[in-house]
Amino acid sequence: MSLLTDLTRMWLTRSVRPFIFTNESDEILPYDRCENLGLYVHIPFCKSLCSFCPYCKTVYDAALCERYIDALLREIELVGAQQAGRKRVTSLYFGGGTPALAAGRIGDIVAALERHFEITEGVGLELHPDNVTVPVLEKLRAAGVTKLSIGVQSFQERYQRVLGRSAPDPAVLRAALAAVPFETVSMDFIFALPGQTFADVRADIETAFQSGANHIAIYPFIDFTFSKSGIPAMLKREKRALLDAITTYCAGRGYARQSIWTFAKEPEASYSSMTRDNFLGFGCSATTLLRDQFKINTFSVKEYCRRVDAGRLPASLTLRFTRRQRMVYYLFWTAYSMRVDSRGFERFFGEKLQSTYGAELSLAKALGWITERDGVYELTPQGAYRFHYYENFYTLAYIDKMWGIMRREAFPESLRL
Repeated sequence: MSLLTDLTRMWLTRSVRPFIFTNESDEILPYDRCENLGLYVHIPFCKSLCSFCPYCKTVYDAALCERYIDALLREIELVGAQQAGRKRVTSLYFGGGTPALAAGRIGDIVAALERHFEITEGVGLELHPDNVTVPVLEKLRAAGVTKLSIGVQSFQERYQRVLGRSAPDPAVLRAALAAVPFETVSMDFIFALPGQTFADVRADIETAFQSGANHIAIYPFIDFTFSKSGIPAMLKREKRALLDAITTYCAGRGYARQSIWTFAKEPEASYSSMTRDNFLGFGCSATTLLRDQFKINTFSVKEYCRRVDAGRLPASLTLRFTRRQRMVYYLFWTAYSMRVDSRGFERFFGEKLQSTYGAELSLAKALGWITERDGVYELTPQGAYRFHYYENFYTLAYIDKMWGIMRREAFPESLRL
């Protein structure tokens, strides 16, 4: 896996230089020059820890959660006060963890951000199915949340047992979501679980839309080396057949494919915290992507609070991009949305996409992975599968290694990927 990602990196960056992360971080962030800027906030607390989940999380403790939120507000002030006036941003997303465990403080966080940023495309928040209740939803809507992403994973008990969870009741979800409506209600599902069939996934998709969702995300199961799930991986050919069947079914039902793994029942429904040219991240493990750097905050809640209390930003590792590295990062995550507009690339980098990667684009077209019309390149179903296949290698070669180290060390000295 590492060999494939290394060769691809060297080919596309035209360099043998790896991605080099160091602990030398900036206290002043140059986000004033960034357009299409998003915001992300991480709430790491959960009532219990799912073994399959790779994200930064810790068991909920009320006092620690309060201390963490207070530190989070200070981090927002440290960053927001660096620029005069309110910076226009696209969106705000809360991830976790289980952000609803801090439902009473979400309004404080949104208010702190809105003192420095003008949010133009709404506020999204991840929810555990257990938190889809009228009182919680009312608190979230009052705080300004407009979009929900509910981590269902499966409505079927046998797959929930594999994941160490219990299946949510569709009727309970439907009643709560009908009582407190939101602009977008997305439901997340995992596919490629042991023994899972297309009929199983199709049933989950339809149950989601019948339960109040207008958007779904269907992610493949990925077995991170530091997780203790013990779930065997599905064979490659079976996984591809399942993904192809899901894609064909959703297209036949008129569900618009908005990204590699997401489909919308209604055209206006959207949920993605990933497809932004630039973003600022707040909280443990949150990442920040700017024009020439990528940084990730410490995974330790206590060290995060201690660093922010000292008036410093909690960055653990920072990558200074070479120009070509930034191009590759831009193209990878832009392609996640199924399309790359060459005009956007030219605005961002000041040079034409065709001039920079013309040979690669021609090869992808010849292989049937992309189509092109008026400078917009779109992934075909075959290309989407190839992206999915490579993303699995990227996740295990890069993200798995980085997160594995950061779960053990609050502030590593360096990292080479």
